[in-house]
Amino acid sequence: ALPIFQQVALANGKDAEQLVKDTVARMLENRTRFVSGVEKGIAQADRGELIDHEDVVNRVNRLFEP
Repeated sequence: ALPIFQQVALANGKDAEQLVKDTVARMLENRTRFVSGVEKGIAQADRGELIDHEDVVNRVNRLFEP
Protein backbone atom coordinates (compact mmCIF):
# COMPACT_ATOMS: atom_id res chain seq x y z
CA ALA A 1 0.00 0.00 0.00
CA LEU A 2 1.15 3.51 -0.79
CA PRO A 3 1.74 6.01 2.00
CA ILE A 4 -1.24 8.33 2.50
CA PHE A 5 0.47 11.40 1.00
CA GLN A 6 1.20 9.46 -2.18
CA GLN A 7 -2.43 8.30 -2.35
CA VAL A 8 -3.65 11.89 -1.94
CA ALA A 9 -1.18 13.12 -4.54
CA LEU A 10 -2.28 10.54 -7.08
CA ALA A 11 -5.94 11.25 -6.41
CA ASN A 12 -5.25 14.91 -7.24
CA GLY A 13 -3.19 14.19 -10.35
CA LYS A 14 0.10 15.20 -8.76
CA ASP A 15 3.21 13.47 -7.65
CA ALA A 16 4.08 13.38 -3.95
CA GLU A 17 6.81 16.02 -4.28
CA GLN A 18 4.45 18.51 -5.93
CA LEU A 19 1.77 17.83 -3.32
CA VAL A 20 4.25 18.61 -0.53
CA LYS A 21 5.44 21.79 -2.30
CA ASP A 22 1.85 22.97 -2.86
CA THR A 23 0.91 22.18 0.74
CA VAL A 24 3.88 24.05 2.18
CA ALA A 25 3.17 27.04 -0.10
CA ARG A 26 -0.46 27.12 1.08
CA MET A 27 0.64 26.89 4.71
CA LEU A 28 3.02 29.83 4.26
CA GLU A 29 0.34 31.88 2.48
CA ASN A 30 -2.14 31.15 5.28
CA ARG A 31 0.43 32.13 7.91
CA THR A 32 1.17 35.38 6.08
CA ARG A 33 -2.56 36.23 5.89
CA PHE A 34 -2.99 35.40 9.58
CA VAL A 35 -0.04 37.54 10.69
CA SER A 36 -1.25 40.39 8.47
CA GLY A 37 -4.73 40.17 10.01
CA VAL A 38 -3.33 40.20 13.52
CA GLU A 39 -1.12 43.20 12.73
CA LYS A 40 -4.12 45.02 11.22
CA GLY A 41 -6.15 44.29 14.34
CA ILE A 42 -3.41 45.53 16.63
CA ALA A 43 -3.12 48.76 14.61
CA GLN A 44 -6.89 49.26 14.83
CA ALA A 45 -6.83 48.69 18.59
CA ASP A 46 -3.94 51.13 18.96
CA ARG A 47 -6.09 53.74 17.17
CA GLY A 48 -8.96 52.98 19.55
CA GLU A 49 -11.06 51.31 16.85
CA LEU A 50 -12.64 48.70 19.10
CA ILE A 51 -16.04 47.02 19.27
CA ASP A 52 -17.99 45.94 22.34
CA HIS A 53 -17.88 42.35 23.54
CA GLU A 54 -21.60 41.97 22.83
CA ASP A 55 -21.05 43.00 19.20
CA VAL A 56 -18.27 40.43 18.87
CA VAL A 57 -20.53 37.70 20.26
CA ASN A 58 -23.31 38.69 17.84
CA ARG A 59 -20.94 38.65 14.86
CA VAL A 60 -19.56 35.23 15.80
CA ASN A 61 -23.07 33.84 16.33
CA ARG A 62 -24.11 35.07 12.88
CA LEU A 63 -21.21 33.13 11.36
CA PHE A 64 -22.71 29.91 12.69
CA GLU A 65 -26.35 30.50 11.84
CA PRO A 66 -27.79 27.91 9.46
